[in-house]
Amino acid sequence: MDYVIPTSIASVPVAGSDAHFPVNRIYCVGRNYADHAREMGHSGREAPFFFMKPANAVLPLAPAMVGQMHYPSHTADLQHEAELVVAIGTGGSHIAAAEAMQHVWGYAVGIDMTRRDLQAEAKKFGRPWCVAKGFDESAPIGPIHQAQDCKGIEKAGIRLRVNGIERQCGTTDMMIWNIAETIEVLSGYFALQPGDLIYTGTPAGVAAVRKGDLIEAEVDGLGMIAFHLI
Repeated sequence: MDYVIPTSIASVPVAGSDAHFPVNRIYCVGRNYADHAREMGHSGREAPFFFMKPANAVLPLAPAMVGQMHYPSHTADLQHEAELVVAIGTGGSHIAAAEAMQHVWGYAVGIDMTRRDLQAEAKKFGRPWCVAKGFDESAPIGPIHQAQDCKGIEKAGIRLRVNGIERQCGTTDMMIWNIAETIEVLSGYFALQPGDLIYTGTPAGVAAVRKGDLIEAEVDGLGMIAFHLI
C-alpha cells in the first residue's frame, strides 16, 4: 500500500529479542488502586473508567540505560504514575473475564505522565483530559515481556523513585479491578485489537517532578526503566 505522506508505526521492543511490538491504541484505567483513589479524593470500588493516549505517546526505554524525557509545555505540575502495562495479542469484544488472559501477549513497566494542573482544570469545567494525559512522550515504557515468562505478575511489586527516593510502592494485587476484569469491561466498550496497550492504574504516592529529576520505575519480573527530565 502506498501512502500519500511518510508514516511510521509506533512500537515497543520485546525483551530478549530484536523484535518489536507494534502499538495500536493505548488505554489507561483511572483510579484503579484504592489508596490512589483516596489520595485523589475518591473511595470505594467505583465502576472502572478509561481514557486514551495516542499510540505515538509511547517513550520506549531500554533496560540498564537512563533515557530522556522532555518536560512538556503548558504545565507547572507534571506528575508520575507508575503502572503495570498489559499488551494485547489477540483482539475481541465482550471478552469474558474467565477468557481474558488468553488475549494477553505480555507485560511491561510503564509510567502515565500527567499534566496534573491541566487535568484539574479539565475536571473543573467538564472538559476532556486529552491535553493532560495524551501529550508527546507521556507514556514511558520498558520492553514487553511475553506472558509465559511473567510468573506471579498478579502479585508483583511496583515501585517508583525520584532522585533515589521512593515515592510509590505497592503490589499489583492491590488493583480494584484486576487484569481479567479490566479486559472484560474495556472490551465491552471497544473491540480490542492486537497491539493495544492497557496501563492498569497506579498506587498512591503520585507527585510532581521537575527538570533534571531522575525517575526510576520497576515492576518485579519486568525490570526497571529510568529517565532524566530535560
